[in-house]
Amino acid sequence: MKSTTRGTLAAVVTCVAAAVATPAVAADGVPVAVPLEGVEHSLNMEMPRISGTVPLITPGSPDGPRYVEGRLLPERALPQLPVTSDLPSLDLRTPLPRVLGDTFDHLAASTPASELRALTPGASLDAPLTAPRADMLGLPAAKLPQVALLTPVLQAAPGATLGLAPGL
Repeated sequence: MKSTTRGTLAAVVTCVAAAVATPAVAADGVPVAVPLEGVEHSLNMEMPRISGTVPLITPGSPDGPRYVEGRLLPERALPQLPVTSDLPSLDLRTPLPRVLGDTFDHLAASTPASELRALTPGASLDAPLTAPRADMLGLPAAKLPQVALLTPVLQAAPGATLGLAPGL
């Protein structure tokens, strides 16, 4: 085998090994920019710059039904589904008509992405019968049905910044 063939083969094997060894990285969000350059050029004036990130929602695994002694139906018949994501981020920079003099002619507002955790609503119910009872020859007794709604949970810590600055 010629040295050039061996070198080419070694380069191909190295590239394939690097591609296989590198795991695919999932994106946390999709960047979005509002294209205003055309308006800026056609009106011959500075336009605001708007960009942000739309987060991707990641569902978790639900906590399944639990069987409890003395109940005919399992607890949490409709389980809550955990969901994690980020709040959308936003970056806005817009020109000001020199309200505060020549040094402060742009307004900047931004909201960074922050973690969001949530649980969907769930339900737990029980049948209007008890478990079979020995004192009633193995027959169940009647009782009031039970229904419980599990409330949704939402946890987040959003934040924002607002500032004045010269130029973009």
